[in-house]
Amino acid sequence: MICWSGSPARWKANMARPRRQTGAEPIDLLLHALGDPSRRRLVEMLGTRPHAVTAMADSLGITLTAVGQHIRLLEQAGLVTTSKLGRVRSCQLDQSGFKTLQQWLAARRSTWERRLDTLGTMIGGEDEKEG
Repeated sequence: MICWSGSPARWKANMARPRRQTGAEPIDLLLHALGDPSRRRLVEMLGTRPHAVTAMADSLGITLTAVGQHIRLLEQAGLVTTSKLGRVRSCQLDQSGFKTLQQWLAARRSTWERRLDTLGTMIGGEDEKEG
């Protein structure tokens, strides 16, 4: 049984924003960061070239505050780096986060490839017995 206290608006806010666990694995941060469509759009924009935060906010039609929050989460996940020159904050992709994601996916892919190879060998052996 779930017991909620507070207003319905607070329930929605708590459900929309998962709490960050201390000591979270890097892959957890990466997958959480890429789980939001707005953050994926920011990553796609940054894939072409570095952008200023204000330009990204204008381009996506969301507030500067929202872009800042998304960028902060992408930065914590290791997907984006930011720099500030004067009053302009710029963002660019950070390859280290993508390398971590690629390694995690490769480990899962190799497991499934081994399983499928074993299945293929077993099925191939049955075909020879029938023939």
